[in-house]
Amino acid sequence: MYGRKYPRIHQHTPGEMNRLEKAFAGELDLWKIAGEIQEYQFESVKLKLAKGCFYTPDFLVVKDHIYFYEVKGFMRDDAAVKLKIAARMFPWAQFILVTQDSSGWKFQSIDIN
Repeated sequence: MYGRKYPRIHQHTPGEMNRLEKAFAGELDLWKIAGEIQEYQFESVKLKLAKGCFYTPDFLVVKDHIYFYEVKGFMRDDAAVKLKIAARMFPWAQFILVTQDSSGWKFQSIDIN
């Protein structure tokens, strides 16, 4: 009678990596060893988008400048909107959506136009 309208989606616990984020952190470790990046941090930045509205990128990565990587197995509408707004509000950083399929990691740069 009062059943769930939508399937249950696992809620993220701040500061804890899910399976996909752990796998991507392993990839970042390899990039660091290879000298492709200088450093990375998990959920170390909280960006204010509006009063009471924040976005915390999964990974801050330092290469030639600042990159924010958002790792997703599934993208909800609110997360997609926050990612696009953050890319527009903080043009000094590059925002990249990361997904994975059977052929490996996929990277999509977030266009601010």
